[in-house]
Amino acid sequence: MAETTTESVIDDALLARIRSRAAQHDRENTFPHDDLRELTEVGYLRMFTPVADGGLGFGLARVAREQTRLATAAPATALAINMHLVWTGVARVLLERGDDSLAWVLRDAAAGEIFAFGNSEAGNDLVLFGSTTAAVPGADGSYAYTGRKIFTSLSPVWTRLGVFGRDDSDPEHPLLVHAFLDRSADGVTTVEDWDTLGMRASQSNTTLLDGAVAPAERVFRKLAPGPSADPLIFGIFSNFEILLAAVYTGISQRAIELAVEAAHRRTSLKAGGRPYAHDPDIRWKVAEAGIAHDGIVPQIEALAADVDALAAHGAAWFPKLVGLKVRATESARFVVDQALRVAGGSAIYSSSELGRLYRDVVAGIFHPSDGESAHSTVANSLLGPVPE
Repeated sequence: MAETTTESVIDDALLARIRSRAAQHDRENTFPHDDLRELTEVGYLRMFTPVADGGLGFGLARVAREQTRLATAAPATALAINMHLVWTGVARVLLERGDDSLAWVLRDAAAGEIFAFGNSEAGNDLVLFGSTTAAVPGADGSYAYTGRKIFTSLSPVWTRLGVFGRDDSDPEHPLLVHAFLDRSADGVTTVEDWDTLGMRASQSNTTLLDGAVAPAERVFRKLAPGPSADPLIFGIFSNFEILLAAVYTGISQRAIELAVEAAHRRTSLKAGGRPYAHDPDIRWKVAEAGIAHDGIVPQIEALAADVDALAAHGAAWFPKLVGLKVRATESARFVVDQALRVAGGSAIYSSSELGRLYRDVVAGIFHPSDGESAHSTVANSLLGPVPE
């Protein structure tokens, strides 16, 4: 799947249009339909699809760079589209490792279908290793899902929803069953409850499943509960964590740009009208932000390139991935905080872009893997598991 170009899919004019709409979507708590339309037109949703199937044929490293760029203009738009890109990225990871079970996802993406992530469940700290959703098998190989899925980004527009649930039909051998639901399936309801502090335009509403049936041909994995070496789990973790890190690094990049602008714009009466860009304390804060940001960018590039190259990190993959996610989101929070201090009190106004970034960046602490889970993963890797 060779990349076809080194130029960004999003040209400067499109980026400017997307940025111009972001504040309104945040203020009105609305989905960025115009962003999605324009991004679709330039092929953004089919970046992972092979060129032979009508896509752009990009690898994960290239898509991560594109997501960072998009997030500098509209973080919530980038976060929402991340969910579609994760599924198409999973399909690509599997295909490149000889598994074509989700090749149809790449073809559907090229045909205009929009994929969303319906895995998150309130109170489920097992994440992919357990589920509170019931998956009941049908005689024809289909599965009926009943449960409550939270943080379903792209909720106004998705056409295919990736879900999983627990099949307890054989109590001795329970299974976690992964499948895709069509939006038209009976028993799928979107609860419009997304009224949040930040990332408002992602419209990550709750989805209720009440016996929603995935046909047999859309059931693509059955795994035992608990940690798994199945390539699907690696595909989800690698794409989710790396693309998430890319989005929050885009926020970080934009915050530094705004801090630099503010430092040159603001002047000090105490210093005889000189710009704050000459003040040593302000310069320190901007430099601290720049140092923190610059350390994350090559980490994303390197780890994504390893996924593209089929690098064999084995069990070390998961601590590497969760570590990147935590470093990227925490670094972005630090950078935005520094930028806010540089910008001064004007940043607290609701009209401030930096104030919006301050609210958006907070969401990073809630995405899997959270700090507790990530530290447990890394501790187990370095120290071994705690004996039971």
